[in-house]
Amino acid sequence: MPAPAALIGSAASFLDAVERASAAAALNRPVLVIGERGTGKELIAERLHRLSPRWGGPLVTINCAALPENLLDAELFGYDAGAFTGASRARPGRFEDADGGTLFLDEIATLSPAAQERLLRVVEYGELTRLGSNRVIRVDVRVVGATNEDLPALAEAGTFRADLLDRLSFEVVTLPPLRARADDIPLLAGHFGRRMAVELGWAGFAGFTPAAAAQLAGHPWPGNVRELKNVVERSLYRWGDAEMPVGRIVLDAFDSPWRPGALASRGTAPLIIAASDAPTVLPAPAAPVVDHSNVADLRVAVATYERDILAAALDKCRHNQRATATALALTYDQLRHALKRHNML
Repeated sequence: MPAPAALIGSAASFLDAVERASAAAALNRPVLVIGERGTGKELIAERLHRLSPRWGGPLVTINCAALPENLLDAELFGYDAGAFTGASRARPGRFEDADGGTLFLDEIATLSPAAQERLLRVVEYGELTRLGSNRVIRVDVRVVGATNEDLPALAEAGTFRADLLDRLSFEVVTLPPLRARADDIPLLAGHFGRRMAVELGWAGFAGFTPAAAAQLAGHPWPGNVRELKNVVERSLYRWGDAEMPVGRIVLDAFDSPWRPGALASRGTAPLIIAASDAPTVLPAPAAPVVDHSNVADLRVAVATYERDILAAALDKCRHNQRATATALALTYDQLRHALKRHNML
C-alpha cells in the first residue's frame, strides 16, 4: 500500500478536524466528511481507513457525481448476467470490492433516491442484491461519505433521506476552508514548492520573494488547498529559475489579453499589423537600478542586468514571447536564444 498523503497544517480548526477523524477511526461506524471543494476530504477518508482495524483491507473510492444514475447502481451494487443490455457476465460492485475494508463515497449528496434507499439497506443490515438478481449478498464494509452540501438542509427539503442521514452521521468531520486557516498558507506553499522543485529536477527550492509570499497570503483561495497546490506548482514551472526565489505568482492560468472573449468584454478590437509593416518597437521596461560603483564581476553584473530586463519585459507582455521580442527590438529567435542562455525557458 502506498504511503499516505500528508495532512499539513497547524491551525487549531484544522487540527481539531484531524483529531476528530483520528478518534473516530477506531470505531466501526459510518463517518461523514464535510467541507468545501479542495479542503482535503479524501485525505481524511484515507486517514479514517489507515487508522482503523480495517487498515489491511481495501480502500475503495467512488465519485457519486461522476456516473449517471443507471450506471451508479450497477457500479455500487454490481449486476448479474442479463441484468441489462450489454451485461454479458456478472460483475461485483464496489461494495463487494470493499468487503473487509472501507468504501469512500465522494459527493454522496448527488445519490438518487433509489440509490439512497439501497445504500440505507447496506449500511443498516450489511446486505445487498446485485441488479438482476434476488440473491442476498452479505458484505462487511465501513462507509465514509463526503460532500460540500448542507445535508441536514437537503434532508429537510426532502432531497436526501433523513433516515439515511441519521445512519451515516454517527460522526461528522467538518474541514475548515483555507481562508479560515491563513497561517497555514506559507507552510503549505513551502511544502508544495519543495515537491515541485524535486519534480523539476532542481537542486533545491529558494522560496518566494516577500511580494510573492504576500500575494499568496492575501488571496481568498476559493478552491482551497487544491487551488493553492496548483498555483504554487504552476508558478515554479513558469518561473524556471532554481537559484532565485519565485517572484511571480500565476493565480490564473487563463490570464491572457488574447483569451477568447477578453477583447470583446473590453470593447476593443485586436491590433492587426500588415505583413509589410515594420514591427512597432515599444520602450523596454525599466530594469532594477544597479549600484555600478560596487561591481565585483563585470560579466556577472551584465548577465544579471540582461536577465532582469528580460524578466521585466516578459512580465509586461504577459509572457507572450513574440510581443516581448518586439518590445525589445529583437527577432523571435534572438529572444529565444537569450531566454535559453539565462535558463528562462
